[in-house]
Amino acid sequence: MSRRCEFTGKGWQSGHQVSHANNKTKTRFMPNLCDVTLISDALGNSYSFRISAHALKTVEHRGGLDAFLLKAKNDELSAKALKLKRAVAKKLEAQKAA
Repeated sequence: MSRRCEFTGKGWQSGHQVSHANNKTKTRFMPNLCDVTLISDALGNSYSFRISAHALKTVEHRGGLDAFLLKAKNDELSAKALKLKRAVAKKLEAQKAA
């Protein structure tokens, strides 16, 4: 399992740990990933994702999983999230047409 957010694509960054004596040591800064279960209002099911804490705050700010997915860019989403986005959009179109 890669250390990458499924919603934002955020991954690790490289840099230096700098000591008081200005010695530099290469390091990797990992994203704050959380295993969460989110509920889709349109589909009525719960889905598990591994997302960053920043993405979780954004999901809550935008009003839930469905609203976040519909507004998110396709190239940032994982394959699982993109498949869910298409299913939500299809379900909402069917409800809108009826």
